[in-house]
Amino acid sequence: MGQASEATWWKDAIFYQIYPRSFSDSNGDGVGDLGGVRDRLGYLELLGVDAIWLSPVMRSPMADHGYDVSDPRAIDPLFGDLDVMDALIAEAHGRDIKVTMDLVPNHTSDQHPWFVAALESTPGSPERSRYIFRDGKGENGSEPPNNWPSIFGGPAWTRVDSPDGTPGQWYLHIFATEQPDLNWDNPEVFEDLAKTLRFWLDRGIDGFRIDVAHGMAKPAELRDMNLDLNALMKNDDDDPRFNNDAVHEIHRGIRKVVDEYPNKTTIGEIWVQDNVRFSEYIRPDELHLGFNFRLAEADFDATAIRDAVTNSLDAVARVDGTPTWTLSNHDIEREVTRYGGGARGTQRARAMILLELALPGTVFVYNGAELGLPNADLPDDVLQDPVWERSGHAERGRDGCRVPLPWEGTEPPFGFSSSPATWLPIPAEWRSLTAEEQLEDVHSMLSLYRAAFELRALRPEFTGSGIDWYGSPPGCLAFRRRGGLICALNATDVPIPLPPGELLMSSAPLVDGMLPADAAAWLV
Repeated sequence: MGQASEATWWKDAIFYQIYPRSFSDSNGDGVGDLGGVRDRLGYLELLGVDAIWLSPVMRSPMADHGYDVSDPRAIDPLFGDLDVMDALIAEAHGRDIKVTMDLVPNHTSDQHPWFVAALESTPGSPERSRYIFRDGKGENGSEPPNNWPSIFGGPAWTRVDSPDGTPGQWYLHIFATEQPDLNWDNPEVFEDLAKTLRFWLDRGIDGFRIDVAHGMAKPAELRDMNLDLNALMKNDDDDPRFNNDAVHEIHRGIRKVVDEYPNKTTIGEIWVQDNVRFSEYIRPDELHLGFNFRLAEADFDATAIRDAVTNSLDAVARVDGTPTWTLSNHDIEREVTRYGGGARGTQRARAMILLELALPGTVFVYNGAELGLPNADLPDDVLQDPVWERSGHAERGRDGCRVPLPWEGTEPPFGFSSSPATWLPIPAEWRSLTAEEQLEDVHSMLSLYRAAFELRALRPEFTGSGIDWYGSPPGCLAFRRRGGLICALNATDVPIPLPPGELLMSSAPLVDGMLPADAAAWLV
């Protein structure tokens, strides 16, 4: 865990995001589970990660693969039970791996007991006040209360029948219809979340990744929005559905509860572009960490990458916060594909992991990135992401980056499951990308990750909270950590001279002592 103390272990940790459905299946139903995660803890220890982040494993009808929670204090049977979760936490801790989990406070499932009770009650009732119900506009309330669209496509409002069967009020769901937004003006909502936080912290969880951390608070007037700013799966800083000032009081409340437990952390998913507004989320009494996606959004271009790094460091500097870095996750196209696919996309992904690990702060790695997995090109008839249906098949969704991992063997499902019928099909061409195939290959992506993780953890040059930029040829960049590490990236098509120093490692073999195209190197 590098140079950070136990109390601030998260400041330079490597988090490994596990999408449980796709990591490893222990019971042969074709879907990954907590037993599978536990079975692979030895692999994660060998890889050298400091912590795992589990995407949702709470009880859910799975309308959005777990981000629609019907019981936040239970494990969904698809993934196991509390005994399996307890055993996973204990064994991970025994291997010096922290365990964090997803928290989904913006909304619940429409099958949550609260929402079921709300539908059975009348307008203005205490049951309905836990959610955002409103009368409609127009004749007989037949139009939605405002013009907000859902992030997943279609309207953000659904009309319900009154108990007597006549058309009634509308409820808000910024995401899928099955994900009604909670009303955070109701104190019962926070009281229940605090109960959930303590439930998991008491079981030994080391922290939470907070889904849609810039959401939750809604403007009282629920004004119409500028639809020109709307896009599927995205939001603008001026989008009234997100980033309302009242959200900060919610995070202060969460932080107070988490601070009752030593050495725990909170990580917010914050889609906010303005650096001043972003920094407000990581003030000392709010989140410990905030996801910054600038690096993941940057093209493989030296200027774009440098701008993303500079911006990310600036976003946290004003509150003395810790920068975070990620190249992919369960919502983003995998980096190999994003950087061009094939051999070139792989070479660029190798370069970018060295650049990312050279930066000060916390790193998040999405499961399968260490294997160099691309996005899978899936047939239409297997797609499951709700975005696919809600967009009228205009947007294929995120399934391509969620395909199960290939572990061993030469044919699908490559040791992921004992069943060939995996929840998403695994491409047969991934036989060369299995963990088994890569473990003994010193030139593989997996070996690169292992070596880089080890150097980052052990070398004293990976210290200091800032970086200094070097002069570099056009199309390249170089910076120096205050501890002495130098990182150089060549984003051109031709080899370039390396900066002065002793070579520590490179993402590709040098060419006559020069750094080849689409490559990065560490020097000391």
